[in-house]
Order: sequence, then C-alpha cells, then structure tokens
Amino acid sequence: MDSFAQVFFNMKTLLRNKNFYLMLLADAVLVAAAYIIAHWLRFEGSISLSGWAKIRHALPYLVPLKLVCFFAFGLYRGMWRYTSISDLKNILKAVSLSSAVIVLFILYQYRFEGYSRSVYVIDWGLTFMFVSGFRVLIRILSGSQIVSSLTRTRKGPRGDLPLKKLLIIGAGDSGEKVLREIYETQWHRFSPAGFLDDDPRKSGQTIHGIPVLGRLDDVGGIKVEFDEILIAMPSVRGEAMRRIVSLCEETGKPFRTVPGIWELIEGKVSVKSIRKVQLEDLLDREEVHLDEEGIRQYIKDKRVLITGAGGSIGSELVRQVGHFHPQALALLDFSEENLFEIEGRCRQRFGFIPVSGFLVDIKNRRSVCRAFREFGPDVVFHAAAYKHVPMQEMHPWEAVFNNIAGTRNMVEAALENHVERFVLVSTDKAVRPANVMGATKRVAEMIVECANGDSATRFMAVRFGNVLWSSGSAIPLFQKQISRGMPVTVTHPEITRYFMSIMEAARLILQAGAMGRANEIFILDMGKPMRIVDLARDLIRLSGLEPDKDIPIQFIGLRPGEKLYEELITEGEGIVPTEHEKILVLKGNAPNRDALNAQIDELLVVADTYDAAAIREELQKIVPEFKQS
Repeated sequence: MDSFAQVFFNMKTLLRNKNFYLMLLADAVLVAAAYIIAHWLRFEGSISLSGWAKIRHALPYLVPLKLVCFFAFGLYRGMWRYTSISDLKNILKAVSLSSAVIVLFILYQYRFEGYSRSVYVIDWGLTFMFVSGFRVLIRILSGSQIVSSLTRTRKGPRGDLPLKKLLIIGAGDSGEKVLREIYETQWHRFSPAGFLDDDPRKSGQTIHGIPVLGRLDDVGGIKVEFDEILIAMPSVRGEAMRRIVSLCEETGKPFRTVPGIWELIEGKVSVKSIRKVQLEDLLDREEVHLDEEGIRQYIKDKRVLITGAGGSIGSELVRQVGHFHPQALALLDFSEENLFEIEGRCRQRFGFIPVSGFLVDIKNRRSVCRAFREFGPDVVFHAAAYKHVPMQEMHPWEAVFNNIAGTRNMVEAALENHVERFVLVSTDKAVRPANVMGATKRVAEMIVECANGDSATRFMAVRFGNVLWSSGSAIPLFQKQISRGMPVTVTHPEITRYFMSIMEAARLILQAGAMGRANEIFILDMGKPMRIVDLARDLIRLSGLEPDKDIPIQFIGLRPGEKLYEELITEGEGIVPTEHEKILVLKGNAPNRDALNAQIDELLVVADTYDAAAIREELQKIVPEFKQS
C-alpha cells in the first residue's frame, strides 16, 4: 500500500490537474445514473413518489462514497486514453467494495425494510458497466483519432515527417506491443503495413486491424508496399535469426530489430528501443538471466573493488554492480586513460555512490596492499589480466608477472584484509592450455583454489569463452578491416570458439559471486561453438556488404599458441549441478598452497631472465597439461 506521504502527494498533484475534476464529474453523473436506472429497471419503468424520495435521500451519500473508493483504488491516476485490463480490474474492485459498504450499512441500519435487494445488485452491475464502458469509449475514440492520423505525414518534434511503411516480422506479443505504441505515440514516423509470421494459424488474421500477410518466406513476394522491416521476435537467436536476416537482405530494404528480452526493462518493448540487428543476436544460445535478489544480498551496502575496471569486461562490471547500490566502489586500473574515463562515467551515472580510483599495477604488491588498506573492500572482482594470445607468446615473462604474480598479490591482499568474496575472471584457454596466456590463467585459477580455507574469504573463479567486442578479440579487428574495405583475415577455415556478449560475461561474474561457496570454478553452458569464418561473414552482411564479393576473406594460418578448438572442461574436474540451469560448477582438487607458491617463486626467477623457452618449461612443471602448439 502507498505510504501516507505518497497518498498526500498524489492527492495534491490530482487537485492541481484540471482533468481530474472533469473525470470526477463524469463518474459522479455515471454513478447517479446507474442508481436511478437500477430503480427504474427493478420497478419496470414506474418509480413511486416514495421511491424518488429514497433516491434523493441516498444520492448525496452514495455518490461521494463510491468516488472515494474509486480514488482509493487509483482510478484517477491513469489517463483514460490508456485504459487497460488492470484498470478494469481496479474498477471492479472499487465498485464491489462501495456496493458492499452500502449494502452492509442498509442491513445494519434498516434491516433492508422498505429497500429492494435487487436494486443494489442491478446498481452494482450498471455502475461497473457505465464507469468502465465510458473509459473504454474514451480509449477507442482516442485510438481512432490516432489511427486516422496515420496518413502520409505525421506531426513530429521537428514538423511534418514522411511516414515509412513498416512490415513487422512476428505477430506475437512483441509485435502487438510495437503496433500499439505506433498507434498511441503519435510522433513516431511509422505506418504499419502488415505482419509476417510462420504460424499458419495466424495467416489471414488481423491485429488491431493490421493483417497477417503470410509466412516469413513470403517477404520477397508480398504485394503490400513497405519501406522498412522490423523483426519483433526478441527471443529468436542463432540460426533462426540468421535465416530471418538473410530473408530481409534479399528484399534490399533496411531492417531492424527490437532488443532481446534481457535488454528490456520488465519485458517492455518500445519503438524507441528499435535498433539494427547486431552480432549478438546471431549467437545460437539463450542469454543468461540473473538471480537478482541473490546478487543484491551480497553487493548492496558493501564496498566493492574491481580490477581492470577500465577494460571491456571491467567497465561492464562497474555498470552492472552500480545498479545493485553498493556502499562504495573502487576502480583499479594501470591505464591512466582507461581509469580516467571509467571513473568519470561512473560518477556521472552513479552520483549517489562514493567512487575511489586507484592507478595501480597489480604486479606491484605494495601498491595493491595500499589500495586494499585504504579502501577496505568486502567484495573483489579481479578482471585485470593480459589476454592477447599472440602478444603473450612474444612476451611470456609479462604474462607471468601480470597474470600469475599479479593474481597472487591480489589474493594475499584479500586474505590480509579479510575480504568476504573474491571472484577471479578466467578463460576457456586455461583448459588444456596451448599457449602462455592460457597456462598463466590456469595457474591463477590454482592460486585462487588453494587460498580457500585459510580465512573466511570465499574464493572462486569464472571461466568463459570469447567475449564479443572485447579489446583484443577478433571482432573489432574484423570491423576495422571491413570499414577500410580490406580483406577480413581469419586464421583457419575450421577454427571455432565459444562466444558471449560483454553484458552476459559481467552477468555470469556477478552470478558466480552470489552462488559461490569456496574453491569453485563456474562456467556457462555456452551451447555450440561458432566457426570464426561464419562470424566474419555475418559481420560483413550486417555492414551491408556481401562476403567474398565486396569484402574477401583471407585465411592466414594459425598463430603461435592458437588451437583450432577451445574447451571449457578438462579431465579431473568434477561437474557439480547448480540451481541455475545455465551455469555449471567445477570442483577439482586444490593444490598445496606452499608447494604452489614455491613453484611460482621459481617461475618468477626464470621470468626475470626473459628466456622464453625456459619460462615455458617452468610453466609446464606447474601445469603438466600445458602443451605448446
């Protein structure tokens, strides 16, 4: 229920609204008419003088009582032109409550002597019919005015705009919501031309007067003229979306889509949210949904530190963590430019959250410890890492210093400062690693695994595949090559990778923090891996060009340390189910911490020699499954 302050504010706002008095007057007339007509119907059109006297005596009490009930159920908060099923339910409740109060009062005061019971039953029905019917009529009339305005032009914020005829693919809930918003929001520049849907039962039917013209395959042959195509199927992804995109491309008309359900607030579809089809829409896998309450419990009012905060994953983590109202945020990054940018964005978006920026290289243990002591984090997300495979093959010592020594510095600082939760961001390249980057990330996982038990801190890791559009990934490179008209370079025609969006990666990290108990590696059920060459062709098509015609694809051969296929699980790791259907948890045997630290110390000594071959040999002693490709 609304608080007293909210009720007072709503009442004050309504009293200043001229339309409120018109609505009140209309309802008063309707309520009085219903009561009089109820008597007229009950007595077959002949009301006695005593009956009229009772009506005149009752109306001054009956009408205000019903209006008070209407107000209590919020019937004057909404606009009648947008009357919905929810509003009709509230009308039914208000009418029923007011009628019940009247009947109980007459029963208590007069024992219904001299009063007809059926009058009040009829009055209940007529009041509901009149009050709800009048609101529905207003909506119909408003809708008619809007529909009649769907001609060649429509008044927009910048004057008359030419209407574009919109063909909507998907005659489901999303398509209906988009159509309704086009009708109800007059400044939109679209005029619906029709629907297409593969459900044969919908063919020939209409939605708000707009026909379902046929199946998706008919898009190139329908006789109705259209200027643009809207894909209103937010749950469709992967191969199904590829098929739709291909059919749209054949028409030569521009096409767009509504965002996926995970992008929309409470599943609301809006014409304002329509965007171009993106590469993420073509991933053949459902997006991960969050246990928001579980995440809120461990982040709300806590001090959260994020390393690599200026990177692609780190910055998305910052954005999503901010929505759960932490007590304070610490942003740690070694890049001055990245830190400046993410700190500014964070302060602008989450001005209510205290933000601390730390220009720190995690390889420097003293700097890391100073940041921990100064900020005092409760939760740590460790996303800082060197992850570019070819670069780390050329500079393996830097991968060791950053990914291994840096992670150990973070873990030891977390232990010393009694952090509640520590989440390491790992990679699928840590599974049977074929490169230095993957091997160093596997050692980082081992550091986190063996840290559990020494304190109350819960240490866990999250392992996932490639992240679309992240720095160092192939997709931004492909995009640059396409924009310059250069050939897109792919290493091998059969190379495959698991892919996920940056937003989804951050969601998985947050979810792991909520589910983790200790000594666990969480992985996402990422569906089927995708061929990189298919992804490159999709990106070329989404850029409005034709693969192998406008933009050629060149195969340049596998780079050092690169595998044809990536894995998410290796032998010896036990899969344990979780309460989240899309997330698996792996529990392995944690190494002895002292023994692991001794091996890492030896590795760091070798890394100081900058001898790449010796570093790889030492890495293999710690990670026996590391096989240089």
